[in-house]
Amino acid sequence: MISTGSISEGGSVGDGGSVGEGGSVGEGGSVGDGGSISERGLISGGVFIANRGEIAARIARTCERLGMPAVVSTGDYLDGDAQIAQARAAGATAVHPGYGFLSENAGFARAVIDAGLVWVGPPPEAMEAMARKDHAREIAVAAGVPVVPRGEDAGFPVLVKAAAGGGGKGMRVVRAAAELEEAKAAAAREAASAFGDDTLLIEKYVERGRHIEVQVFGDSHGNVLHLGTRDCSAQRRHQKVVEEAPAPTLTDDQRDLVQDSAVALARQVGYTNAGTVEFLLDEATGAAYFLEMNTRLQVEHPVTEEVTGLDLVALQLRVAVGEPLGLAQEDVTFTGHAIEVRVYAEDPYAGFLPQAGTASLVRWPAGARVDHALESGQVVSTSYDPMLGKVVVGAADRETARRALVRALDDTAILGITTNTGFLRQLVASDEFRDATVDTAWLDRHEPARPDPGEARMLAAWAQRLADPSYADSGPFAADGFRIAGPAAPVVIELDEPVVLTGEPPTQPPTARVSVHGVEIAHRGQRFVFTRPDPAAAHETVTDGTVASPMPGTVLDVRVGEGEAVEEGQVLGVVEAMKMELALRAPYAGTVTRVAAAVGAQVALGALLFEVTAHE
Repeated sequence: MISTGSISEGGSVGDGGSVGEGGSVGEGGSVGDGGSISERGLISGGVFIANRGEIAARIARTCERLGMPAVVSTGDYLDGDAQIAQARAAGATAVHPGYGFLSENAGFARAVIDAGLVWVGPPPEAMEAMARKDHAREIAVAAGVPVVPRGEDAGFPVLVKAAAGGGGKGMRVVRAAAELEEAKAAAAREAASAFGDDTLLIEKYVERGRHIEVQVFGDSHGNVLHLGTRDCSAQRRHQKVVEEAPAPTLTDDQRDLVQDSAVALARQVGYTNAGTVEFLLDEATGAAYFLEMNTRLQVEHPVTEEVTGLDLVALQLRVAVGEPLGLAQEDVTFTGHAIEVRVYAEDPYAGFLPQAGTASLVRWPAGARVDHALESGQVVSTSYDPMLGKVVVGAADRETARRALVRALDDTAILGITTNTGFLRQLVASDEFRDATVDTAWLDRHEPARPDPGEARMLAAWAQRLADPSYADSGPFAADGFRIAGPAAPVVIELDEPVVLTGEPPTQPPTARVSVHGVEIAHRGQRFVFTRPDPAAAHETVTDGTVASPMPGTVLDVRVGEGEAVEEGQVLGVVEAMKMELALRAPYAGTVTRVAAAVGAQVALGALLFEVTAHE
């Protein structure tokens, strides 16, 4: 691993943590490394990174390797003027937007250029042309790229989605005409909140599809090429969970089609710098359809770096200062296979609800590339996207990479907050992922099975035993339950249930935190909390009619008032946090006797928002 060192001098990357560390695997490619850029003074003042977290850490590593100063934004990530002011104050020559926030904002790109700074991204005109899915579709058609059938006449099921955004916001799958109006209203509300534009598109929904994307790069000298394919089919609620390169299920004809189409689209729009063209592959017919183009660097770019040996951020910097890519299509070679998983602060076994709190202990795996900015003691809030980091593994073939990733997730431990690490381990270890049969809707059709806590409970009991000062490995005074003239008494550890210690202590102490209240432990990536019962504690009672916030977030909508009669399942209000909108419903028919929610209010996990009294 390479420490990011002094790159955080320009400010932290959010939530009080430093930019952390990240692996250098796949980032040190000698082709297109842009090493001469700094030497010739083309970015003499360094690069201002208008972003935070693992994104800032990733970009800063390349800048450091190339000898360029890197300054990280201190906040106001959605305020373009504030970002430019920070860049100027730092004496930066260039601005890299990262991904998310203002990275696809053409107005911000134009303001950066007008300020006399180098914009590390595509031309604002290309960003504007591809920003709206309806306009992008027209450009794709003109380029000869296959597109998804559109309109309400496409037949059900259809996908209702925002024309002006992405990331799963403003999307609804509609399977019957009776559901369409309600879905359009919900999608429009989400779209207006997220993108300031409630324009919607309706197109054919592919039941069994694979999400295939192609990394493209263009320069200002007329060169456009692709860097191969990625498969991002493992998704939940249209949010990617696992990405890999190259896409494992494509035929040669399908691969040629999407790669050639991606290059044709980029040429059609006059594209330069890094971009990703996304396709939906219909498994039933084998047809591939253009979905959208992301005019920025992608979260999943590390898997492309792993199989090509290229540093995509270095290529971005090279193109940004007007230099040619230094590559022809035949120079791009692909070696091995790479898989990346996104570690989120969310509970996969409770509807993937976002989580918040303090990460009391964080241990990332050795032997894998880890892009992150999460350290022990850091506070994770709901103010930003719930992604905490990415674990990336490359190997000679897909199966070797998959097995290595399982081991890496076994070695990942995050305590204090709930994450999806154990779920990711479960998914990557599954037969379905091994056989590459996970399509875009697979996770929505298969609710993840909560892991059996039995083995973790035994490890937690050993952790408590090993933490006992009276415990000794051997000798006459070992705390082993020895009794005169009789066999050793069993050692019982009181957790959430009594545990009889069996066998020998684990050869490697488990990652755990032992307290007077119980034991918190990480096992196979999953966090388990075993709390000892307190007989003196008062038992809280909760009225069946109370409706509490299932996640920390913001109240978007309150639809009822006190004294109002409601039906079972009627929506009382809506809470939103970290790209997820959740409707709160009446538990049964009755009368609303309390409304504690207010639109715009920030609410904590478990906060009481409504109370309903059942009809007699």
